[in-house]
Amino acid sequence: MIKGIPTIETPSSVMLKIAEAVKTRRLELNLTQSALAKRSDMSLSSYRRFETMGDISLKSLVQIAFALDATDDFLELFSKKQYTSIDDVVASSKVETRQRGSRNE
Repeated sequence: MIKGIPTIETPSSVMLKIAEAVKTRRLELNLTQSALAKRSDMSLSSYRRFETMGDISLKSLVQIAFALDATDDFLELFSKKQYTSIDDVVASSKVETRQRGSRNE
């Protein structure tokens, strides 16, 4: 990353960062790939593919989160609204909560 220029994320780069975070947590717990795959009820080859390529189903990722006791991270995934200015904060307090989205793109 060049100083002052934000990195453009892609779905693949985000998936690889998640895989790297899982690998780091696995190593902190002194687990082998095989042990974590077994605890997550998935095949070793699927787990290895995840660590190297970031390729995984949501179900398998949640199973890994359970095995690593990291489910709270999933519960927070889309819960926080990001504000860019104080005006956004003020405006959000005035808006009623909608039950459905309004865009069809």
